[in-house]
Amino acid sequence: MSICLSLVSLVSFVVSPPQAAYAQMTTAASAGYKRDAGVPSSALPKPLREIGFDQNLNRQVPLDIRFADEDGRAVRLGDYFGVRPVVLALVYYDCPMLCTQVLNSLASTLGVLSLDPGKDFEVVTISFDPREKPPLAAAKKAAYLERYKHAGAAMGWHFLTGEQPAIDRLTKAVGFRYVWDDSLKQFAHPTGITVLTPDGRLARYLYGIDYGPRDLRFAIVDASAGRIGTPVDQVLLYCYHYDPETGRYGFVIMRAIRIAAAGTVAALATFIVVMVRRERAAAHRRSPSAIGHQP
Repeated sequence: MSICLSLVSLVSFVVSPPQAAYAQMTTAASAGYKRDAGVPSSALPKPLREIGFDQNLNRQVPLDIRFADEDGRAVRLGDYFGVRPVVLALVYYDCPMLCTQVLNSLASTLGVLSLDPGKDFEVVTISFDPREKPPLAAAKKAAYLERYKHAGAAMGWHFLTGEQPAIDRLTKAVGFRYVWDDSLKQFAHPTGITVLTPDGRLARYLYGIDYGPRDLRFAIVDASAGRIGTPVDQVLLYCYHYDPETGRYGFVIMRAIRIAAAGTVAALATFIVVMVRRERAAAHRRSPSAIGHQP
């Protein structure tokens, strides 16, 4: 266990139930909702009962969907896949609260990772509001490049907009359920990001508005099938297990014990080999033939 511990020192989570969906909303974001007549105060407002983040692990997202990038160029979702894992964030750029928190947290977490955007992974942010257009996406990208100054960020973080059919296909594949609340003139939606494999399969869901650097790094390395990351990452991924219930990585004690046991056996074997060699060398020096050949 000591080996693994020293290396560490370095909603099914389906958000379908109302309580889980509410956990993805902040108090401020839901405070303006009015309860339906006859609904107890403990019940969620109707918009919040319809949102969720269904975990569609290993599902292929449609890579032929067309969007526009921040410069107004027509692109296919598949343009960002094929070589590297992709971190996908579904937001809308004019969101008054939650989406900003999602992107702020993502930028902060990416900023402490040693992995390089555009080289080790891609980041794709897509607005699920069809009214938003490339100029707004460009402004949002410029703002976040001020926060995330990592080399390659400009080429590795993409801000897209699209039409409703394209948005519907993507959100359905990802399991992202949201609704428009006409009374507040804003969307009710869950929060979180997903990490996809280079071929476009959903590999990991990280929920909420706080993404730990360890969890995001593990998710990216996991999604790459070992093509990026260090040997230490591979050992740590053995010690840590992704929990779909929480969307986080947790320490697995039995795996750590196995690694510690293997390390102990290897250390004992090395010790025995060294001691045997020393003993043989000492015996050779004490032998009469060795003494007789001395000058």
